[in-house]
Amino acid sequence: MKLSWKHPATPAIAAAAAIVMTALPLTASGASASETSEPGSSASGSSTADSPDSKGTSDPSSEERAAGQALLADKSARKPAAPASSSEGGWNDYDCKPSKEHPRPVVLVHGTGGNAVSNWLGLAPYLKKRGYCVFSLDYGQYNGVPLLYGLGPMEDSAAQLGTFVDKVLEASDTNKVDIVGHSQGGMMPRYYMKFLGGADKVNALVGIAPSNHGTTLSGLTKLVDLLPPLGDVIDGLAPSLMQQKRGSEFMARLNEGGDTLPGVKYTVIATKYDEIVTPYKSQFLEGPDVNNVVLQDLCPADISEHLAIGLFDKLAFHETANALDPANAEPTTCSS
Repeated sequence: MKLSWKHPATPAIAAAAAIVMTALPLTASGASASETSEPGSSASGSSTADSPDSKGTSDPSSEERAAGQALLADKSARKPAAPASSSEGGWNDYDCKPSKEHPRPVVLVHGTGGNAVSNWLGLAPYLKKRGYCVFSLDYGQYNGVPLLYGLGPMEDSAAQLGTFVDKVLEASDTNKVDIVGHSQGGMMPRYYMKFLGGADKVNALVGIAPSNHGTTLSGLTKLVDLLPPLGDVIDGLAPSLMQQKRGSEFMARLNEGGDTLPGVKYTVIATKYDEIVTPYKSQFLEGPDVNNVVLQDLCPADISEHLAIGLFDKLAFHETANALDPANAEPTTCSS
């Protein structure tokens, strides 16, 4: 269906799309451009110095340019090297080798609209401080949209995750990782494990508010049923959104034949106040080696919703650490 602003249905569809997009977990809305470049790499694009508008009116001689370059080279040689991935709080350090206490690297997978930095400013340093080798990736960029990732088809995102896991395994000289994901990032790795051979490379999957069986988005997905063109609009903006709708073809294929795979340990950490992945119990998995946790069962005073549970909830962080190291798990309480 082609829409123009002269079409009588267009204003209503656009308004509904805005409502849905506003309600989604776009966690990177406040991220800077430097946060969205590949962790450990410089930001893309040419610098201001390369712009024609930035050139001065004078044209220095070749001798002056050579002298200036020599001076810059000398200063660079004497300047101490910046610590690896300092902008990410010390994670994404490919020189990190897992310890005997924590023998597997941890791969963090952001949610819809997040990125490798913005989603993990709380949890990554938390795990790094406890001695883990921690890595995170950007995946699912779509139509060149900056800052916001996790928008593209999840089949493609799962393949990108697989490439990243292989990179981490090679750098850390290990044969398995543990994966921790928020929202889409807690569910999409299951596709990687089920259809792309990832199960043999994953020891544990920890999903924080994962969209394991899709979402009703607190009832807002009914708008798509009432206004089918709205689904086309949303799918054109971000295919992963429609794939996470409860009852989608993607969800049916992912969960057909059971939620889990042999050899992988699963933990789901949910909050009763989740307004994005609803109903919250749809996040739970069924099968062996599954632990479904509700934060309010551990601390009734916890009021975290969908974003807070992944971004800064210390109880969720503590449960994550327990899932990664069950042999040394400690009870999670309101004071954890």
